[in-house]
Amino acid sequence: MSSVWLPCGDYHQNYAEDQGWWQSRFIKGKMLLLLLVVFVGIPVFGGEYGMSVGTMIGYTAMGALGVQLLIGYSGLLTLGHAAFIAVGAYTSTMLILQFPWPQFLLDLGLAYPVSLIVAGIVAGLWSVLFGLPSVKVKGFYLILTTMAAQFITVDFILTQYISQIGGRGQAFSLPPGTIKIGPWVVDDELSVYILMAVLLTLMVIVLANLLRSKPGRAWVAIRDNDIAAEALGINIVWYKLLSFFVAGFMAGIAGAFWVCNTAALSPEHFQWFLSLWLVGVILIGGVGSIQGAIFGSIFMVLVMELLQMAAIPLAAYFPKILVDFAYIKDMAFGLAICAFLIYEPNGLAYRWWQAKNYFNLWPFSY
Repeated sequence: MSSVWLPCGDYHQNYAEDQGWWQSRFIKGKMLLLLLVVFVGIPVFGGEYGMSVGTMIGYTAMGALGVQLLIGYSGLLTLGHAAFIAVGAYTSTMLILQFPWPQFLLDLGLAYPVSLIVAGIVAGLWSVLFGLPSVKVKGFYLILTTMAAQFITVDFILTQYISQIGGRGQAFSLPPGTIKIGPWVVDDELSVYILMAVLLTLMVIVLANLLRSKPGRAWVAIRDNDIAAEALGINIVWYKLLSFFVAGFMAGIAGAFWVCNTAALSPEHFQWFLSLWLVGVILIGGVGSIQGAIFGSIFMVLVMELLQMAAIPLAAYFPKILVDFAYIKDMAFGLAICAFLIYEPNGLAYRWWQAKNYFNLWPFSY
């Protein structure tokens, strides 16, 4: 229904027109309104708290997009995606702190943008390394290999070796004013939020276009039936590894972004529960949908914020509730997944699709 409300008599004459994103003034108006809400409405009316929540939603969505690509579009199960986010975060941080940048690059504010791209490439290549077993195994066995990526990367390499560089203990902190993009210094809540919104928008655009291209169609074919896809001439080894690289690249970008939103970078930010959390996000939002990654992120972050807001006044009567809040979050996460799998297995994106169709087909919505 993307071409709804085109002028009477207009029709598509080629594939490019048929696949166009903004095909009518109504859709253009919706997208413009969305951009205004994201880039203007939340910073102006949400205040610092609204922007911090929005930043957390965006960071979660950036991580979930890679998981969505692997599980939702390629059929490759993963439970170690936090490892690739960590690789991106530490690559960017180490480049900024340890690499001998020429002074003119520092003056131009190019150190962080370059480290952002390098972080994505390194995380993508690291993801491919642990994606190699997908050539021979799938399902439960692939889950185990991706879990190995989590424990080898975060619990061993980063914790025992990388975190010890420079004698900083286990945490890296970037001096104020270090993260610059040209003359723009990313050093407050607004700048961090705007950077998140720009990166997330770019990632959604790139992934959406990839899925509409030859690799995207190959990934879906492999997901649906890899034997039939190979019989049709699709190089499933190449496209599986490409899927791991793209997912790892996006995870690396998310990790490099997280550097500017935390006072100190530590392996504790990338524990295995983050990998499980991202899988839960796409299950709740809807598997096989870019909107699902975003809807799932909004739902989970807002639910946790509401639980925290409810726990604060209850602490006057139950002092232990704030101490146990981490376990309450885990319980709510598990209950949410169970509830969605039972009552809404297609996720929030499916409900969004139904609502759009009801509106577009009215008064014949039945």
